[in-house]
Amino acid sequence: MSAQGKEKLRIIFLCSYNSVRSQIAEGLMRHLFGTRYDVFSAGVARSGVNPYAVAVMKEIGIDISGQRSKSLLEFKGRHFDVVVTLCDNGKDACLSCLPDGGRVIHYHVPPPHEIGLSNEDVMREFREVREQIKNWLIYQFG
Repeated sequence: MSAQGKEKLRIIFLCSYNSVRSQIAEGLMRHLFGTRYDVFSAGVARSGVNPYAVAVMKEIGIDISGQRSKSLLEFKGRHFDVVVTLCDNGKDACLSCLPDGGRVIHYHVPPPHEIGLSNEDVMREFREVREQIKNWLIYQFG
């Protein structure tokens, strides 16, 4: 239940591996709109939460280090009011095995690059992803 006594809406963010974009979205949504939404994330496959995602969220005071990478299979048969897919590569796979959902939104966020970049450049890439998702969430749900 929310602070206003109303039932919270359930939202899930989906991506290929539930390691970066969907993890960042889960943390941001819970931080920004957690009084109105029960927030979840999952992937077609699990691969662990990316340490750079944890680091860039920590920079803005949001701790996602306790989040874990989850497969869509964990949510089979569960209802969600909103299902958000965050990557084109995982969109078709996610849509074919979606949890029971109401409104479906696809918002492509390009993945951050890591290979061949300095630590500073990788952090910059992850910050850009974080800010893109944050701004979209505020626009879409604020």
